[in-house]
Amino acid sequence: MTIGGDIYQFGPFRLDPAAGILYRGAEPTMLGQRAVALLRRLLENAGVPVSKDALVEAGWGGLAVADNNLTVQIAALRRVLAEAADAESWIETLPRRGYRYVGPAVVTNVPDASAAARAASAPTLPDKPSVAVMPFSNLSGDPEQEYFADGMVDDIITGLARINWLFVIARNSTFTYKGRVVDMKQVGRELGVRYVLEGSVRKAGCNVRVTGQMIDASTGAHVWAERYDRSSDDIFALQDEIALSAVGGIAPSVRRAEIDRVKRKRPDSLDAYDLVLRAQLDVDSGMPEQVTRALVLLERAIELDPAYALAHGNAAMCHHCLFLRAGLREANRAASIRHARSAIVHGQDDAAALTLAGFSIGMDGHDRGAAFTALEAALAISPSSALTYILGSVILGWGGDAERAIEWSERGMRLSPFDPWAFAAFDAQAMSHLLRGRYDESCRAAYRSVQANPAHSITYVQLAAALAKLGRLEEAKAAAARVLELHPTFRYSRQFAGVNCAPALAAALGDALRTAGLPE
Repeated sequence: MTIGGDIYQFGPFRLDPAAGILYRGAEPTMLGQRAVALLRRLLENAGVPVSKDALVEAGWGGLAVADNNLTVQIAALRRVLAEAADAESWIETLPRRGYRYVGPAVVTNVPDASAAARAASAPTLPDKPSVAVMPFSNLSGDPEQEYFADGMVDDIITGLARINWLFVIARNSTFTYKGRVVDMKQVGRELGVRYVLEGSVRKAGCNVRVTGQMIDASTGAHVWAERYDRSSDDIFALQDEIALSAVGGIAPSVRRAEIDRVKRKRPDSLDAYDLVLRAQLDVDSGMPEQVTRALVLLERAIELDPAYALAHGNAAMCHHCLFLRAGLREANRAASIRHARSAIVHGQDDAAALTLAGFSIGMDGHDRGAAFTALEAALAISPSSALTYILGSVILGWGGDAERAIEWSERGMRLSPFDPWAFAAFDAQAMSHLLRGRYDESCRAAYRSVQANPAHSITYVQLAAALAKLGRLEEAKAAAARVLELHPTFRYSRQFAGVNCAPALAAALGDALRTAGLPE
């Protein structure tokens, strides 16, 4: 006798007694439960006669049954074997004694058959990052709150599905796991996804706590985790708010995880998508040396796929950086606008591409109306796009629309508190508070900008101005020195002209930067 959990392999067949399934390869056969029990007893005693009484005990638990019941089940077993592999003769009849298995050698303790079947039939990973959002656990102790947990998941799936660089598994597939305890790596294999999001909802009165975590199913590593504590009388508004915040936090976290994954690939194996990911960190730096390096990868990506909108959008950002921080050359400004227009043409469904394009058109093309047409199109596609709000706040800030710039920057940071472009949101706040005469707030925002990206010259420009307005001249001069260290050719009048700075802001900033010792 073998242990109940053993799997039996013989010829092309695998028998999983615990599951009650006989597989031929990865495909389950239509063998019934009693026939499975009989087959197991025969396989346990391969090559040895098994009496009719022993088989009746296995199939019917010792109940008194007529001989023809056993005959019918053996016939069903032989029929399935014959249909699958012409193996009817593997079950030998021993007149008046019983039956004997005489087929190929039986191997036990092989891997679980059902797992093998699922693995064999599991879908392959798609080319782009793939996500499955599992049903959230209802920890409220109130079955009526299931609708809230399920609605939360529906909203998150919908929000993620709007991000065109993500492959998101439909609700109907992930909800088959509802109420089951499953391993996230197993879910990843079965659904063919790299990332799995799980979470829970605990609701008591008007107070709700939602927790979520995103796991890389290939490694088990955590990609993103967050907890939301909210109180609201409007449960549907609350559901929308949390879902929007979750999507806004998940997207950049997945992007970072994808960048880390691509870094581990060989350079000669990179396709257009991988090249854009590998360039992303240098694009996000916003400084000339890094973006020059990124452009090499982006140009290769565009050669491979000339209609790759995100590659064009990132290339536009690189040329924007070179224009402002490497000499204000017209060639870079023109290239920024050219790539931005290509991103819009090819990226009508890509919120990130439209956002980057809108930024370049607003900042380098000085067409803020066209810029916000692109940004609003991006938000229509993906309302949770933190980058759209952040870069939009920069355009608003330089345009002198201070209150709206602060509003957009705060919304972007609420959606993605640790976004790579956080420094830009704080810059928008710093210049906007300064324009309104709120110098303490401007200084706080500028310090946060420096903390978020200490290698970017513009963060120190904002800090130098705010410190000068507060009369802290020694600190202002130190910040100004850091600007020139990072950007030796910086001249604030040229910066203002490059971004089409609003006259009132140019006057306020210019006065402060002159005081800090920066050259005009």
